[in-house]
Amino acid sequence: MIEVTDLQKIGIGLAGFGVSFLFLGVLFLFDKGLLAIGNLLFLSGLACVIGVQRTFRFFFQRHKVKGTTAFFGGIFVVLLGFPMIGMVIELYGFFVLFSGFFPVAINFLGRVPIFGSILNAPFIHKIVQKLGGDTNRTTESTFT
Repeated sequence: MIEVTDLQKIGIGLAGFGVSFLFLGVLFLFDKGLLAIGNLLFLSGLACVIGVQRTFRFFFQRHKVKGTTAFFGGIFVVLLGFPMIGMVIELYGFFVLFSGFFPVAINFLGRVPIFGSILNAPFIHKIVQKLGGDTNRTTESTFT
């Protein structure tokens, strides 16, 4: 089993609070203060979980320049006071950056008993296939 250090536990808490603040910021009609705090907490939590050097390596890879620019540009636009535009830009950057992780996450969720049956519903299954990039062969073996 993987040993989780105290710094990683703190990072998980920070990232969790960051996601919570982002959710509340969107829920409260794009409150720029909550969105800014959520962004900062999420990034600091990510740095604590995987390390500062790995965080920089993740964001500043040559093939992820477009996603990184959009993600940090969106954060900057939120901090400037245009939260709705900033969140749209940031969301695009998030999808470009983490698109390689979506198949892994969807595959994992497909194996969880309750989520697997939800993801196997006919109307959701098509969306899951597009997001996860699964072929029929992979999808049938994963969600059955």
